[in-house]
Amino acid sequence: MSVDVKYRTEATATGGGRNGSASLASGMLTMTMATPKELGGSGKGHNPEELFALGYAACFLGAMRAAANMQKLGTVPDDATVTANVGIGPRGDGGFGIAVELKIALPGVEPELAQKMVDAGHFVCPYSHATKGNIDVTLTLV
Repeated sequence: MSVDVKYRTEATATGGGRNGSASLASGMLTMTMATPKELGGSGKGHNPEELFALGYAACFLGAMRAAANMQKLGTVPDDATVTANVGIGPRGDGGFGIAVELKIALPGVEPELAQKMVDAGHFVCPYSHATKGNIDVTLTLV
């Protein structure tokens, strides 16, 4: 499937990957990277799973707002939240894998309509498309 790219960004990791640094080409963000203590590292820095969680949560909320608007489902409330819980661990067939739970809060929205908004957002979100069939993603309305 082709994508009509409208925006690109670029980031570079240096050092040991999980133990080094990562920065955006724009110069607007540079961070120290460190393997989490749970995986044998120092935990004194950020890791790819944290960055993935930030990106997925923000992207999903934006996608849900856009999809709800496009499908005329109503307005996603201003105090809506998406919390991404990203886990990493060994896969049964070798290597490592990740699993994601998105906890979505839509205050004041009736449960049936809230579920429609979540489903519409999941269909539109590019992170959801990228993970579909590759990792377990659980959507939980809270």
